[in-house]
Amino acid sequence: MKKIVILAFATVIVTSCNSKNSKDENSTVLTDTIVNNEKEDTVESISVYEGILPCADCEGIKTILKIDVVANKFQLSTTYQGKQPEKSFTEKGNINTEKGLEKDPDGTIFILNWDKPEKDQTYYGYYSKNPEKLYLLDRNKKVIKSKLDYFLELNE
Repeated sequence: MKKIVILAFATVIVTSCNSKNSKDENSTVLTDTIVNNEKEDTVESISVYEGILPCADCEGIKTILKIDVVANKFQLSTTYQGKQPEKSFTEKGNINTEKGLEKDPDGTIFILNWDKPEKDQTYYGYYSKNPEKLYLLDRNKKVIKSKLDYFLELNE
């Protein structure tokens, strides 16, 4: 009888230990999944556009624009190429969006530094049919008409 009680007690202990580990493993898997999904959402909310914009007195302005549409933030990095030494600038700030670019009601305009005076704002936009090409816009939020390329391309 004593042996049966000890055997039953041992079985309960082993079973409860296995059951606890199983719960911990499930909890870990669930937590990892939530964290991974949050990271994926963060990565997808940031778009990076790159290109060489025209420059009057240099070979071109290498431009990288990172847009975080969830946080409404941007980072604009520019490097003036062909000058010695090459000058690089990085600007960070707030961004706002407007719907409609010229005759495309579904196009998007990004207003960099929207919370600053208009003279400090910069405008970029894309047409809904081609969101991979981001155009530098003039002060009237229109695409700059030129033989030169005033656009950046989405870097995937």
